[in-house]
Amino acid sequence: MFIRSLLPPSLSRVLRRVAAVAFTCFVTATAGAASLPPPPDLAARAWLLVDVTSGQTLASAHADDRVEPASLTKLMTAYLVFEALRQKQFTPSQMVNVSTRAWKTTGSRMFIEPRRAVSVDELMRGLIVQSGNDAAIALAELTSGSVEAFVAKMNTEAARLGLAATHFANPTGLPDPQHWSTAADLAKLATAIIRDYPEYYPLYSQKEFRYNNITQPNRNRLLWSDPDVDGMKTGHTDEAGFCLVASAKRGERRLLAVVLGAASDNARAAEARRLLDWGFQSFDTVALYQAGKPIASVRVWKGTADALNVGFLADRYVTLPKGRAADLKLTLHADEPLLAPIKSGQPVGSVAVRLDDTTIAQFPLIALADVPEAGFAGRWWDALRLKFRRAP
Repeated sequence: MFIRSLLPPSLSRVLRRVAAVAFTCFVTATAGAASLPPPPDLAARAWLLVDVTSGQTLASAHADDRVEPASLTKLMTAYLVFEALRQKQFTPSQMVNVSTRAWKTTGSRMFIEPRRAVSVDELMRGLIVQSGNDAAIALAELTSGSVEAFVAKMNTEAARLGLAATHFANPTGLPDPQHWSTAADLAKLATAIIRDYPEYYPLYSQKEFRYNNITQPNRNRLLWSDPDVDGMKTGHTDEAGFCLVASAKRGERRLLAVVLGAASDNARAAEARRLLDWGFQSFDTVALYQAGKPIASVRVWKGTADALNVGFLADRYVTLPKGRAADLKLTLHADEPLLAPIKSGQPVGSVAVRLDDTTIAQFPLIALADVPEAGFAGRWWDALRLKFRRAP
């Protein structure tokens, strides 16, 4: 096993190194050593706080418990509509004829009518800003031909995104025995929207929308009370209680709070804000690696080259207790012996990030170039050298 320390004398030199890879870990494992203030005790059935920048979960309670997602369901409805728009299946300006099924949908509505065509853009705002169940049905029918086909696609997409504890029965969030999710899965879904469709994310910050001579406000109260909050979605049914996914950005850092089963509209907003404030005040997010930049060169055997630059495919960050960045220790482990052929993007080791005695993140190390297999003579010579290298 090849091991090399990556931590330079000063943190600024660490930040100039590097590359990255996706990871998820719990910074709360280091809370005792770092003397973190404890997370707030929220009055909610389940909750979770994620640093979207790093991908780390900072704190949670009952995040894997099955719950009714209510209108947070519309996060997936929107995700599939955004995908269809990107694939040019339809355009924002396209006019849509409203079906009787959409018109008669119960619950929150944007008040579309069968005798009046509505644009896709208006339907998206009705879905996201007004939380219209009628908009959700109309968009489902437009995207997949029928609500049933759209729901099947919702569940396929949920599986692809790794929402293992989620099952959808409709695109609206109306109660159904076969309709459930978790705080952890809803956080993954909201993060996927922010990551995959940044061009549409600003819709979640719109404070009100007027359609059919009716102006309705966005039910996310934090859009008015907290300038850092720029999304995302509310939900409510009698069984689910009052729910909120709230996203806030300070500088380059974004946090996402999921609060489920609060007692009131005011309570869900207040609890989400407490959670976001705690996250921003208690943690720092540090840039470690930059996509595509080599962080080391490792030995390759039986290849046309003897050395390979390694790094990561995406920028990544690590979140840690505030003021502890200089205490990070990074260690590279390369697979040994590393044998050609090697393809660019192939995992060839890992990088471990430690704080005190805790590993807070571990990333797969990626080959940044191809190394074809050498000819017979080259392979024979390296095989001989490896044999003697391993001899006692």
